[in-house]
Amino acid sequence: MALSESYLEDDIHPIDIVENLAAHHDWDFDRIGDDQIAMAVEGQWRTYSITLAWSGYDETLRMVCTFEMEPPEEKLGKLYELLNAMNDECWAGAFTYWADQKLMVYRYGLVLAGGQMASPEQIDTIIRAAVISAERYYPAIQLLVWGDRTPKDAMQVAIAEAYGRA
Repeated sequence: MALSESYLEDDIHPIDIVENLAAHHDWDFDRIGDDQIAMAVEGQWRTYSITLAWSGYDETLRMVCTFEMEPPEEKLGKLYELLNAMNDECWAGAFTYWADQKLMVYRYGLVLAGGQMASPEQIDTIIRAAVISAERYYPAIQLLVWGDRTPKDAMQVAIAEAYGRA
């Protein structure tokens, strides 16, 4: 059964859908408010903190996937160069580094203007895309920050995208 088959009502809040997905996948989550949810999703390299928030004002479901990282100050220039290279390869979403919070961040916004509804499959896909992207580039980030590799060399170890289904 497709994830969306269990949603027959016309007007389901996107965060309600996210909450049901988190329960379905057995992810730890906390419904922070009516318009926001935070969860932990286990990856191969680490556990990622994922927050989704609904903005009715601009009709956007925002997703932020983070993990802690404290690169040495002298590596920040090269890290930003690597982030640009990573973002050139990302079709949806983008990476950034929040230095004040010491967080590596992958962000995505699903615009649902005009009263559009998000499907469970769409939301599941953006969450999975965030984890897949973080997993793909995590080794490159580590090699650049701790292994003294250049951004170009670090990008060579980024796990190639998998095609097909397991």
